[in-house]
Amino acid sequence: MSVTPSASGASERTYLELSQEGAGAHKFYEVTVDGTTVTVRYGRIGAAGQTQTSSFATEDKARAAAAKKVGEKVRKGYAPAEPGGRAARPVTRRQVASAPSTARAVAPVLWRFRTGAAAFGIHVDEDRCWVGNQDGDVFTLGHGGEVLARYRLPDGVKCLVADDFWIYAGCDDGTVYDLSSKLPFAAYEVTASVDIFWLDIHEGVLNVADRDGGLTVIDHEDEHQWSRRSDGTYAWMVRRDAHAVYHGHSAGVTAYAPDGGGRLWHSATDGPVLFGWQEDRSVYAGTARRSVQRLSKATGRIEATYRCDAVVYSCATAPGGRYVFAGDNSSSVYCFDADGTRLWKLGTGSGSALSMQYLDERLYMVTTDGSLVCVDASDAAISAARSGTVPVPRDIKSAAALPTYTPATTVATVEAVPASGGVVVECVQEGGRLRVHVVSDGYEPAWNVQFPRHIRRAGARYVVDALAPASGGFYRVRGEIRQLI
Repeated sequence: MSVTPSASGASERTYLELSQEGAGAHKFYEVTVDGTTVTVRYGRIGAAGQTQTSSFATEDKARAAAAKKVGEKVRKGYAPAEPGGRAARPVTRRQVASAPSTARAVAPVLWRFRTGAAAFGIHVDEDRCWVGNQDGDVFTLGHGGEVLARYRLPDGVKCLVADDFWIYAGCDDGTVYDLSSKLPFAAYEVTASVDIFWLDIHEGVLNVADRDGGLTVIDHEDEHQWSRRSDGTYAWMVRRDAHAVYHGHSAGVTAYAPDGGGRLWHSATDGPVLFGWQEDRSVYAGTARRSVQRLSKATGRIEATYRCDAVVYSCATAPGGRYVFAGDNSSSVYCFDADGTRLWKLGTGSGSALSMQYLDERLYMVTTDGSLVCVDASDAAISAARSGTVPVPRDIKSAAALPTYTPATTVATVEAVPASGGVVVECVQEGGRLRVHVVSDGYEPAWNVQFPRHIRRAGARYVVDALAPASGGFYRVRGEIRQLI
């Protein structure tokens, strides 16, 4: 085993990697013993990774614990390596340009929050707004613009997606973080061979679109299910429902059976697909040929085309597709009737919209200058804006004492279930894999729990604040995770 002493001789380090070229893992694992302290650092090759530190009664016990950790990884295929010997995973960040708007009027912006870097991720629900940027920051805001919290993730945020109650952030390092609790945890890790462009999650199943036009599907246990390669490349769209996965790329939109059983249909679009949206019966593809196109989910037939004046970076709809919105690369935002009639075009005042979402007569956009913008999209406000009357936007500032949450690098321990309550889960070996099942009464013991893979230890028990059942027969964690000792 490759062991490197420090210059002082006081510490010893073992560095291992597991890298399968072309597919599979691309990870490192480093164990350092310094006296009675053992530090473990792990993660994707090329990234800083996460760190866990443990203390032991004696140096001998510390070395024994380190040797055990290293032995476990070697049995899983890790091998000694030199840091920096392998390249980091490929990361493509969308190269975007944003020209001034050609619209004669500016949209009625109610408030604007500058995140500090270009932002792609947005999610808006009844409770709050979420925005994620390329610096790895995710902010949550109230609908009035008040900043509520900040999450600091290790790499740039590709997108934010919701799956019922749960909110996930997909990052450039291939990790998808669950942000549903105060402490984010890594719910999925996408193989290094996949250059992620976009993500969607439906009933715990992760769907990944990539640079090469590939589609990768991973289940709630963070295990690969199936993959397909579409006819085009640069797949910026993936949306999923119970009936299909809709994959948008340079050659159009392709629908696949959700179980990977095959292609259901393919439709060529006006141009390469740069963004996608879905409603119950239709999917919407924003294209590089200045249009948004509505396609039937059942057949792939193009049902309507919404013409813009420049390349479309993003799109969204009002419920049921009653209105269709689009953002172009010239800092303009459009609204169309369902049949394709353009109702208005206005300047954003904050660059080009890279993602957008509509809720309760408000249009929320994240833009090339890193802003989250809230637009009053009511008929009265738009009519006034077209006549030149708009409100003065409020520029939202972040509070100095803003709560900030980072992914946990260690797991807190407890000796018993807290008096406030909790649910006990246990890691068990099943068919050579570590699964997590519920031990507490009142739950289905055969169901698996979606649980951070990096903290699973055979036989270990954990206390979680709560569990919620998900469609598909598994539980999701709600709240903090603590190891029961």
